[in-house]
Amino acid sequence: MDDYPLIENHGLLGDLQTSALVSTDGTVDWFCCPRFDSPSVFGALLDKDKGGHCTVRPRHGTYTTKQLYLPDTAVLVTRFMTEAGAGEVLDFMPVTGSAVTARHRLVRILRCVRGSMTFDVEIAPRFDYGRSPHRLHLTEHGAVFAAEDGSQLTVHAVREPQDRRILQIMTDRQDDLHFTLTLEAGQERGLVLEWAADGPPRDVRLAEYQQLFGRTVAFWRTWLAQSQYTGRWRETVERSAITLKLMTYAPSGALVAAPTAALPEQLGGERNWDYRFTWIRDASFSVYALLGLGFTEEARAFIGWLSDRVKERAGSDGDSGPLNIMYKVDGSSDLEEQTLGHWTGYAGSAPVRIGNGAATQLQLDIYGEALDSIYFAHRHGIQLGHYGWTSLLTNLDWLVDHWDQAGEGLWEIRGGRRHFTYGRVMSWVAFDRALRLAGSSGRPAAADRWSAARDTIYEQVMAKGWSEGQQAFVQHYGSDVLDSSLLRMATVGFLIPEDPMWASTLDAMERELVSDSLVYRYNPEASPDGLRGSEGTFSLCTFMYVDALARAGRTDKARLVFEKMMGYANHLGLYSEEIDLTGRQLGNFPQAFTHLALIDAAITLDAALNRR
Repeated sequence: MDDYPLIENHGLLGDLQTSALVSTDGTVDWFCCPRFDSPSVFGALLDKDKGGHCTVRPRHGTYTTKQLYLPDTAVLVTRFMTEAGAGEVLDFMPVTGSAVTARHRLVRILRCVRGSMTFDVEIAPRFDYGRSPHRLHLTEHGAVFAAEDGSQLTVHAVREPQDRRILQIMTDRQDDLHFTLTLEAGQERGLVLEWAADGPPRDVRLAEYQQLFGRTVAFWRTWLAQSQYTGRWRETVERSAITLKLMTYAPSGALVAAPTAALPEQLGGERNWDYRFTWIRDASFSVYALLGLGFTEEARAFIGWLSDRVKERAGSDGDSGPLNIMYKVDGSSDLEEQTLGHWTGYAGSAPVRIGNGAATQLQLDIYGEALDSIYFAHRHGIQLGHYGWTSLLTNLDWLVDHWDQAGEGLWEIRGGRRHFTYGRVMSWVAFDRALRLAGSSGRPAAADRWSAARDTIYEQVMAKGWSEGQQAFVQHYGSDVLDSSLLRMATVGFLIPEDPMWASTLDAMERELVSDSLVYRYNPEASPDGLRGSEGTFSLCTFMYVDALARAGRTDKARLVFEKMMGYANHLGLYSEEIDLTGRQLGNFPQAFTHLALIDAAITLDAALNRR
């Protein structure tokens, strides 16, 4: 573990088609190209020896580091302090736009701000998850790493013509690149790492770099200025919004669950999944968060992506139904799960999985989440066209015939199908929202069938989803297991927040699933999920708990839980999937679902506090 940075000791960069993680010691140890779900170029986060990295740090003596974002941007600053001087690295990726491109740039600018500093720079890519060897070609103006699979990473020097001496100390270490750079106070130089460059290495003048920097800063500040959030936690909410934007694939509007793969939910455990894909569920929730903040175009883009998924498999008779639970960012559905046996995994946490075998699971809740987001978007003026609506009808026809069957559920268990209460509740939501959509837009609808299914589901949940022993709604029929996914029952309107059955359910969850304000998904020992090991509290669930408490009028407790949760963010305001007993973040990082839930909780809690 000592050889690996803490998962939370990272900042996120991105250009709206791919991203990179930079640790607090100045190392890019995760970078995939040309898309989020492409093979890694730098993967030291999952294998420090074989994964590859790009490191910048002081050459001599001990140093301390601090890391921050330039306000209202995705430009990351990593600062180094030594007795001889202070320096910093500015990392950013120029935004690519909405057209698919193979060309991506990561700019690393080295500055000395006080005294003098010698930076040690090492660039050691490992293409295709370290499976494709490469050769290094040095030129007068930089370097090219050329892999056997045809991939190329080009290094351009950011400097002025009088800086020729820098190239004289570049060295070849087994096809990796190492050099040192000494700067005095006020000086700045650097490098541009370019994927699929349109030419050989070249000198990038400081004036050109400053233009790139200025355009990148202007993009993020102009984009963030659209935010309409003026509540109590503005800086936290807006950082979450930027983080979600960084995880959105601009050409399609799809939001990845996280930009990383195989980061463990338990150190040394096997819960190591690839999250670089778009879940129907997660991305549907993004519509609420985005529209709640005023980002209409992002919500419109995702609704378009979702509509395409609804259309392309409308009427499918596959075992998982007409919708998969997740897709690649371009909408394709080949997510075959593989294991990278040559990698050790983060801090020895194997297996390292890429792809995701849960893609074709039956999870009935996704239809409710999809319909709920479409309905919410409709109320904000983002409407389906004729073909989108007719495809939706076909999906609902399938759901009418299949809602009453067992599935794998929201948490993607691999221990057999069950009749999950949450899946039933969200099927109720699907029919309820479809009826409202049809009524408000005058569209043709099988209203009688939908109404009958909605009412039957409601009666079934009240009869089978309630445990007299627990005095609470439970994870699946015939059990007494509590599940925090049901925190959304009042949010979606299945119950009113003042219902005594809901108050009793919240009390039961507080007794069994809440630990010092942090919330577990469920108890794996009481409800085996087919996997070994344990897990931490789920940050998503904690924010859902805040939302549920606020809706139920328990605003003091909701605010305390929210404020406590702020203390578990990393130094940049980012969250991974889970938090363990030591307060350390675990799982893929940063996780979109958590930041979406944070935004929703902040909006709901603000409104509740204002009413009070």
